[in-house]
Amino acid sequence: MFYYLLKYVLLGPLLRLVFRPRIEGLEHVPSTGAAIIAGNHLSFSDHFLMPAVLKRRITFLAKAEYFTGPGLKGKLTAFFFHSAGQIPVDRSGKEAGQAAIREGLGVLSKGELLGIYPEGTRSHDGRLYKGKVGVAVMALKAGVPVIPCAMIGTFEAQPPGKVVPRIHPVRIRFGEPLDFSRYAGMENEKAVLRAVTDEIMYAILALSGQEYVDKYAAVVKAEEAERKSAGGEKRRLRRAS
Repeated sequence: MFYYLLKYVLLGPLLRLVFRPRIEGLEHVPSTGAAIIAGNHLSFSDHFLMPAVLKRRITFLAKAEYFTGPGLKGKLTAFFFHSAGQIPVDRSGKEAGQAAIREGLGVLSKGELLGIYPEGTRSHDGRLYKGKVGVAVMALKAGVPVIPCAMIGTFEAQPPGKVVPRIHPVRIRFGEPLDFSRYAGMENEKAVLRAVTDEIMYAILALSGQEYVDKYAAVVKAEEAERKSAGGEKRRLRRAS
């Protein structure tokens, strides 16, 4: 109930008014039946803009931190995501990944739309990063199509660290459904999972026009943080000497 209140009354109309998103390829999203919508992830706003333009309800696998934040802000955020029907995902290890897959398969088993960001985290610099294979596991186990989606302009509207979005043109592109039925029963084959995931990421890339980085976003973020930390330590030592 709260999901539709947000979509049609509280948040959806405001998002459409402020961002006036240009939508392309909406006809590729099936009107009935289970499917995965796999998109790039550039901004916190992505969580709201895509559901606002879809005719059907979509359930996202959202990071658990959105549900466990401290203070009043944390409680409000958790209430919002719970009320909107989003599923918390613990990203701290292999077992956590398996739990996320089970949750996603549960959504698909009910014939619903599942939203997922294969990169596993928001892009910190606007580039598209290597996808994790969980999306492939779910697509093959559930036997459902994957609709690639590209968010364009949301990084500029609300880059990481910016709380209040700025007004900026936004485009949302949906691509043709990807059919992986040829790989049925092969969800335990690592090479197959990587091939399926890479095909999904290439489809997103073709829609978004982003620069592609063949490394996981989390790894690149960690490397950059380490370089900054090392650089700061060098400057501190120079000042001390």
